[in-house]
Amino acid sequence: MQITVSGRHFEVTDALKAYVTEKAEKLERYYDRVRHVEVVFDEEAGSHVVEIIARADHHATFVAKHDDHDAYASVDQVIKDLGRQLTRHKEKLRNRKHSGGRSDKHLLDETASDE
Repeated sequence: MQITVSGRHFEVTDALKAYVTEKAEKLERYYDRVRHVEVVFDEEAGSHVVEIIARADHHATFVAKHDDHDAYASVDQVIKDLGRQLTRHKEKLRNRKHSGGRSDKHLLDETASDE
């Protein structure tokens, strides 16, 4: 997985870059098809805005953004949000194969009893 860390109007320190890289690597636990993660730091009116864009197979893109006065807290919240998005996406893919409703046999029994 490729991780890119950049900053807009904000100088990203080595410690912050290491922290974000460590947290972003854990995104593969939620969905193993994540291929590229882009982390963008921005500073607006004294608040740190963190945006993470995760790209996976089949053109699936997941975006989360959070602002806080503490950059580390913003990173934690964004990772939590992305983890939720990735988990939900993976569940949708897994449940796609299920019928989602009543089985065909049940429908046939119901129509036979009506006649």
